[in-house]
Amino acid sequence: MTQAANQLQPATRNQKLPLLKWLGVILLVYLLIVAVGMIGSGFKAATGERAEELFAFATNPFLGLIVGTVATALIQSSSTVTSIIVGLVAGGLPVMTAIPMVMGANIGTTITNTLVSLGHITEKSEFKRAFAAATVHDFFNLLSVVIFLPLEILFHPLERSALFLANTLVGGGSMSMKDLNVVGTVTKPVVNVAQQATQILPAPFDGIVLIFLGIGLIFLTITFIGKLLKVLMVGRAKDILHTAIGRGPIAGILAGTLITILVQSSSTTTSLMVPLAGAGVFSLAQIYPFTLGANIGTCVTAMLAATAVSGAEAVPALEIAMVHLLYNTLGVILIYGVPFLCQLPIVGAETLAAIASERKYLAFLYILVVFFLVPGLLLGVTALS
Repeated sequence: MTQAANQLQPATRNQKLPLLKWLGVILLVYLLIVAVGMIGSGFKAATGERAEELFAFATNPFLGLIVGTVATALIQSSSTVTSIIVGLVAGGLPVMTAIPMVMGANIGTTITNTLVSLGHITEKSEFKRAFAAATVHDFFNLLSVVIFLPLEILFHPLERSALFLANTLVGGGSMSMKDLNVVGTVTKPVVNVAQQATQILPAPFDGIVLIFLGIGLIFLTITFIGKLLKVLMVGRAKDILHTAIGRGPIAGILAGTLITILVQSSSTTTSLMVPLAGAGVFSLAQIYPFTLGANIGTCVTAMLAATAVSGAEAVPALEIAMVHLLYNTLGVILIYGVPFLCQLPIVGAETLAAIASERKYLAFLYILVVFFLVPGLLLGVTALS
């Protein structure tokens, strides 16, 4: 009897471990929402309700695009950057200014899987396939910006559509979610404690410290959420991937969306594809739609972050999260739906991979120039002008 009981104990512990990890994920999501609330409160305190003046330098949409690209390339997490942007909008950053930053975050996040492809650099044919699979994401996001940024500057379709949806979801009357936003209500006490703790500092340093505390908490939560979900879901995700990706583009897009929602990182899901492409398990045409699904799935983090915000800021915070969702979804529909546009990222990725596989130093040069040198130069020129 004792022996049987001893045998059951490890099994019971093994059953409890996943449950504890899921509880950990829930706690981390809660802390993520708290962190966004801290950024919004800190931003208000630091600017004295004059956010538009503080961000006057970023009213140029191209500057906003560059800021989003460089920040995400350095942080290597579009989820982190978009969550921070939601917090800033909640603190008063104009949505019009934030939209190019969100677009830039899409470009910056592609650096991760491009770096992963360099692991195949010692074998020419593998590297050619892996580099093409990585950079097809780059070309798609660049093409999406080329199409949507001029349209947004001229006609504001994303801003207007997102505002309509945000008002519909929140309620356009007083624009208050105080009674309905359960998440915001639950997180507010923790945000208030953090705010009171920083008030020992003189203004505006109290707000600045609160912003940095919020950003630091976002880094920690997203890092640990990713690690826990990888343990819980990546094994299953790989099974879903092998099952779904060969069943056509729609299945590939859905699989990419689902897995990215589960692991909370488009960088993780797209990077999963690179070794498979390098090994020749899947073709570039099969991997391409999966990558597009990852773009849609990564919007969940910003949507979660927006639930932290209540009161008059609820609508703009939800609006920028909806912009992110609309931008990525419409980009997939338009570019993948039009045969000519659909082929451009594939042609670009295959051409670049063919060149880089012959001259491998160009792969490193490509990463340096596209993600850091060009944006940095443009940032400097814009600041001086």
